[in-house]
Amino acid sequence: MEFRKLGKTDIDVSVICLGTMTWGEQNTLEEAHEQLDYSLDNGINFIDTAEMYPVPPNKETYSLTEQYIGKWEKMRTQRDKFILATKIVGPFWDDYIRGGKNTFNKEHLLKAIDSSLDRLGTDYVDLYQLHWPERKTNYFGQLGYTVQDEEPWTAIEEVLETLDEIKKSGKVREFGLSNETPWGTMEFLRISGEKGLPRMASIQNPYNLLNRSYEVGMAEISHREQCGLLAYSPMAFGALSGKYLGGKKPAGCRLTIWEYFERYNNPQAVKATQAYAEIAEKYNISLAQMSLAYVNTRPFVTSNIIGATKMHQLKENIESISVKLSDEILKEIDAVHVKHPNPSP
Repeated sequence: MEFRKLGKTDIDVSVICLGTMTWGEQNTLEEAHEQLDYSLDNGINFIDTAEMYPVPPNKETYSLTEQYIGKWEKMRTQRDKFILATKIVGPFWDDYIRGGKNTFNKEHLLKAIDSSLDRLGTDYVDLYQLHWPERKTNYFGQLGYTVQDEEPWTAIEEVLETLDEIKKSGKVREFGLSNETPWGTMEFLRISGEKGLPRMASIQNPYNLLNRSYEVGMAEISHREQCGLLAYSPMAFGALSGKYLGGKKPAGCRLTIWEYFERYNNPQAVKATQAYAEIAEKYNISLAQMSLAYVNTRPFVTSNIIGATKMHQLKENIESISVKLSDEILKEIDAVHVKHPNPSP
């Protein structure tokens, strides 16, 4: 396993991070613990979750993923052996999370971190992230920015002041953003620098062969500001395994169960996936490992958040750390990207 610094902190995280958002929906408690044990035994020291998980979110399963992690034996016996990250939801569309109308004001932040710590069965988390912006902007599949009427949102300085209070309490070591834009990221960094408040160590945004939009405005920020990407959906919800090609709908798979995630399986995305699959076949690499290896090697990426419902998938994903992509493969990947740019934003 390889390790990289989390932003400007002294924390080293594995390049492969274990994602958890299927636990409680597609994975049982026992399966979750099997994944955790295997990952730790194979060099992964970074685990990412969120209070909202599993996905898709609903009242009946809310916070089950954190609860599953909290019941893992190594949370009590080996807490110092891994880096644990979780997230507070942004504005939410239902009232089962803290009564709805969620914001990043002091009340919500303090309640959210305490609830997560209780579910996780730990005194602290290493990385606490704002799951998506409170203000209205372009994320979750929106490439273009549209000016909209919006309710007042919590000032970034106020958010950082509360995060500073949380950090000083010992409940969180570092903080990060998620589903954030260039403007939002730079504002957080600017204000933290000017006011001496906690500095964002990372940005968790989507990044994969079907969605390289992070490269346009965010990659330079990650590089120059040492605020690296924690890449989520590196397999585009499993589409980049190739298992949906030819119109297939494998039983139990995410894009089969939840067809409304169509951005990963639209006609342009299918064409691009087929082209990438042909490259992988030509060089005798699995499409999944080629897709993950591409993310692993990007210089602005701190960690690649993999997710799996089956153990054989988890093993294949972790082994991508050993896959090296030649210059020829990279040129062919870029040629497909030019022909089919970002079909799954």
